[in-house]
Amino acid sequence: MAHILSRRLGKTAGRLVTNGLRSAGIVTNQRHALVRTFRASTCVNVLGHRASSTATQKVDTHPELIDHAVEQAIDPHHDLPIAGYDEKTISVGWGGGASWSRYHNIWLRDHCRCPSCYHPITKQRLVDTFEIQPDIEPTHVESKLEGLEVVWPSSPPHVSLYPWSWLKTNSYDPPNKRKESDEQILWGAGIQSSPPKVSFDEVMKDNVGLLKWLRKIKQFGFCFVEGVPANPEDTESLSRQIGLIRETQYGGFWDFTSNLAHGDTAYTNLALKAHTDNTYYTDPSGLQLFHLLSHTEGKGGATLLVDGFYVASILRELNPQAYEVLTRVRVQSHAAGDPSTFYKPGPHKSGYPILNLDPATGELIQVRYNNDDRSVMNDINACSVEEWYEALRAWNKCLTSPDSEYWVQLSPGTAVVVDNYRVLHGRSAFTGKRRMCGAYIGADEFRSKLLVLEELAQWRVGGINGLKDSNESFESGTIRSVWDPRL
Repeated sequence: MAHILSRRLGKTAGRLVTNGLRSAGIVTNQRHALVRTFRASTCVNVLGHRASSTATQKVDTHPELIDHAVEQAIDPHHDLPIAGYDEKTISVGWGGGASWSRYHNIWLRDHCRCPSCYHPITKQRLVDTFEIQPDIEPTHVESKLEGLEVVWPSSPPHVSLYPWSWLKTNSYDPPNKRKESDEQILWGAGIQSSPPKVSFDEVMKDNVGLLKWLRKIKQFGFCFVEGVPANPEDTESLSRQIGLIRETQYGGFWDFTSNLAHGDTAYTNLALKAHTDNTYYTDPSGLQLFHLLSHTEGKGGATLLVDGFYVASILRELNPQAYEVLTRVRVQSHAAGDPSTFYKPGPHKSGYPILNLDPATGELIQVRYNNDDRSVMNDINACSVEEWYEALRAWNKCLTSPDSEYWVQLSPGTAVVVDNYRVLHGRSAFTGKRRMCGAYIGADEFRSKLLVLEELAQWRVGGINGLKDSNESFESGTIRSVWDPRL
């Protein structure tokens, strides 16, 4: 039976509802807060474990009853979180009140996911946000085994049930620090001793191998695929395992030599310094896959890979001012080698910084750097010119350090995919005839495929081993819960 403690202070009503919780008790300051609550009240109504045991006592002259009421409110013999609410918010106490999360009433009502508020198949909102009253207040709140039940005023009353795990995952006051299952692994030149790699056969066989590949790309920002037949058809099939191939001015799936078929230095035999592709796009391609099909009558053409996030971390440690400048000063780029196209990113006329941060967390999320494609910097503040060139020089020093550069000589049969938001690539000059093929794949397509495979792995009994009977696909959206924390 739930304990219900209620109070009214003038026009303010605060309620604490529990169905019990297992804990060593509420920490001292929270206990004192409860005591102050009771002393400010005229009386305390306590509904005990038995439905018939009801007591109403004056507490201003019987302080021992305060301790009794508080102990009942934090009964250690039950499991469920505490739920307290007032006119604006509902608070949930986790682990016996050791930590708390607060949710605004309007936020909770807007996030109801009953079938009338959220379509169970399409996973789209049905509730009309703008019909929710700004000052909405629940008429009843109760901790249940399945989650937090909230009754909202309407005719008839609307009942919402929020799973505890969903509430905890989506806590915003205080924010819940979410950890990704596969954290990024930063690397330098030492990665050459054990680079990430998978086999063509395992990637093409089933979702187990595909998920293994995508996880390595996410962790390291690149991954080799060995045993790829040295032809464009199988390489294209490999690319499409991840997602749709992105069409650009270079075509969809490309197959090229150093014949300047397009006005880009990639179509020459010149050396290319470490860079990311598509800095001249508003949304650069997320992944780039390339495969050396043949190299005859010459030598050279070693591939260069550099972890931009690793380099940025070194720069931030050694020269934080330079790091800050490269996150702030915008750089304009262009692709204008083909007479039929002229690409410049938007919507910012001044372009984008070399180092792009998550505006919410301040974490580095994208490197956009190709010094060869840089346009005239005529939007830079005059006071920033010298500090920007100094920061660029510091960046280049870290970027070209032997500790940062991973050189590898590719050969037919080994493809490599790089995260174009993180890993810079280049090559040494070469002689002879060299034939390459490959493709761009969108960042959204990559994330979508990874999320779906992770979801399927979790859904199958036994984690990733449950994918062994796979290439399963989702049908009718029945596997994905409306309470999926990613929705």
